Amino acid sequence: MKAFVLAAGFGSRLKPLSDCIPKPLIPVLNIPCLFYTFALLKQAGITEIICNIHYHADAIRRCIKSSNLEGLHITFSEEPIILGTGGGLKKCEHLLDGSDFLLVNSDIITNIDFRALIEQHEQSGRPGTLTLYETPEAATIGAIGVEEGLIKDFRNLRNTSLGSSFIYTGTAVLSKEIFRYLKSGFSGIVETGFIGLVDNGGLGYYHHKGIWMDIGTMESYWKANLDRDSLITGMAGAMEEAIGMHPHHISPEADIAPDAEIYRSIIGRGCHIGAASTIRDSVLLPGVTIQPGSRIINSIVGPCSTTVMEPAQ
Repeated sequence: MKAFVLAAGFGSRLKPLSDCIPKPLIPVLNIPCLFYTFALLKQAGITEIICNIHYHADAIRRCIKSSNLEGLHITFSEEPIILGTGGGLKKCEHLLDGSDFLLVNSDIITNIDFRALIEQHEQSGRPGTLTLYETPEAATIGAIGVEEGLIKDFRNLRNTSLGSSFIYTGTAVLSKEIFRYLKSGFSGIVETGFIGLVDNGGLGYYHHKGIWMDIGTMESYWKANLDRDSLITGMAGAMEEAIGMHPHHISPEADIAPDAEIYRSIIGRGCHIGAASTIRDSVLLPGVTIQPGSRIINSIVGPCSTTVMEPAQ
């Protein structure tokens, strides 16, 4: 089975970080977030990957090619004009061979069991199976309407008034049937493909009960690095085996003054931290320079911006 990874977006909710770094490459515990998806695919034995790209496309290509992800075969689908989640997938119809495939967002950190998801999908006989995650914040994030074990609505787009405590995780197994409902131009996969399958053959779901984080906003990104880091580092062994890298707090390639004080923070590769500096509850992306005597508190520091966050509660 092949995988299609959505990595073309602008990352607007991650501005100003995404002004300089494409969202798929923004690191979580010093690993580009896209690589968490690659590791999970490799663990499931899925090695043929199609990755759509648009914003900072060259940077994504260079990063992936220079990382020597042994055993993974990655094909890039570059979009000169961005096509959205629906149009981007439609463009790659010919690359998916008419077989079922796995769809994954590039901005999630999760331990979804792809093998179990695929098995449930194959047993269901449905044209699509979406992975759902239960959260008390579903109504705010965008609840999925479910009924009798099937997905019937998304954020009440179909005016069913159905709801649930489930949200869509950005992960699904889909059959070639979805291409009947996708549009070639800019479009969203929910409004075209998913709703098309709801009305034609039905859309099933797989209930994921493990780790799932969307790092698509500044707040969720900060919390993933600092508040949920133990969950992510718990995946380190499996990631190291799959792709030869693992999440970590302080890069061994950072230059840190001996008297600098660092508390509960992430320090990226190539960072330079000056003497008598204090770094607390902060994320420093690769290549950042902190001048001597600086105090960086509750902040995300990127190559072209610093964002001060609200203190963790």
